[in-house]
Amino acid sequence: MTPRNTHAGESGTRVFDRLLILVGLIGLAAMVLAIFAAVRSADASPGTTTPTQTARVELSDFAIRGDLQVNAGPVVLEVTNIGAIPHNLVVETGPRTRDLNNMETERLDLGDMSAGEYTMFCDIPGHREAGMEAALVVGEGGSSGGHDHGADADWPTLDQKMLDSFAPFPAATEGLGNQLLEPAILPDGTKEYHITVAITPWEVEPGKIVDAWTYNGTVPGPHIRVDVGDRVRVVVDNQLPAATDIHWHGILVPNAMDGVAPLTQDPIRPGETFVYEFTIREPGIAMYHAHLHGQVAIPNGLFGTIIAGDLPLPGGMTVSGKQIPSNLVPDQEIIMVLNDAGVIGLSLNGKSFPATEPYVGKVGDWVVAHYYNEGLLVHPMHQHQFPQLVFAKDGIGLDQPYWADVVNVAPGERYSVLFNLTDPGVWVWHCHILNHAERADGMFGMVTAFIVEEN
Repeated sequence: MTPRNTHAGESGTRVFDRLLILVGLIGLAAMVLAIFAAVRSADASPGTTTPTQTARVELSDFAIRGDLQVNAGPVVLEVTNIGAIPHNLVVETGPRTRDLNNMETERLDLGDMSAGEYTMFCDIPGHREAGMEAALVVGEGGSSGGHDHGADADWPTLDQKMLDSFAPFPAATEGLGNQLLEPAILPDGTKEYHITVAITPWEVEPGKIVDAWTYNGTVPGPHIRVDVGDRVRVVVDNQLPAATDIHWHGILVPNAMDGVAPLTQDPIRPGETFVYEFTIREPGIAMYHAHLHGQVAIPNGLFGTIIAGDLPLPGGMTVSGKQIPSNLVPDQEIIMVLNDAGVIGLSLNGKSFPATEPYVGKVGDWVVAHYYNEGLLVHPMHQHQFPQLVFAKDGIGLDQPYWADVVNVAPGERYSVLFNLTDPGVWVWHCHILNHAERADGMFGMVTAFIVEEN
């Protein structure tokens, strides 16, 4: 044989081998296709599992929106909190998410859902009542729950509930917060105050009694009134199950008295006492509240008010063409503490309508009101009929006071306003975030009224 013929024989052998490999690959491909077809056939058979549906749900302040209608079968909710404060989602007789902070998301596997309507809500105290409830509709057709245009609502019943909600106002409840705390006067003239911190029952609205975190058993805690130059001594007795402190928000104090454990002091542990001592250096519209565990303690009621000295009024000024009387002496001064979370929930001075306090005055009266926001949200406070002259913010007088129909009060802020009662009648005073004042069964939360009598 010549080399040429040898090469030709080898080439033929390689071609044959390649043909065998090709045939094998074709057979393998046919097998794979057969298996794939069998799987598809099995998926299409009547007894197989329906693909899981993913529905997106958004939690906001204070509503539940999103894909609220799904078909029967496996359902997963992709829940995102787009609100400013923590929310969660509980599915009735089913699972729940953890408390979600702003823009946090959690997938909630509901399993195999049968046709029907399932109630969903946020169970953080006060949030469900503020509107965070909706229906998840499973199956064909149906309503999208509590956030449509109300086509299926029983309006006559809802009308009557709204009207009935006004009847009890002002409703009597146990406990009254923000009451003046009288000091003991020590031999050197120091004003000494005693404050006990504890968890105590508190009636937020008729029949709704919660375990509140309180100063001296009330929400807000007692009001402290001092003068510039006063030497102040506050003895704090901690009867909470947790350590605490008191921060004097808006009062100038020595660093060791600022109430920020463990930076400026040791925590006041359960059963211990601590003494705060400082001299009032300048006027202030201030608050006092816990700093340690503040995210729990303050929404649950651990806050109070303190006013130091006298805040100058804009008497004799002309603001936007309106003359303020010279040597103005207000006929009354109102302190209004706003809250929106914890066990206290949406409230004014620790109470929810119809248990909020109404205010009474006569035509011609001048009224000073101090808004304090101890909540987690901004609240636009609207006084019907009487424009509010904003003359101080955080206890600091404004060089240019201004008139406002609505005053936005952010967390931690204090606004001082002046208004004149010009017309008789019952005038509503409320937060203008509508579901902070109304729910399906009527008025609640951050609502009160000014009753103006003829002079």
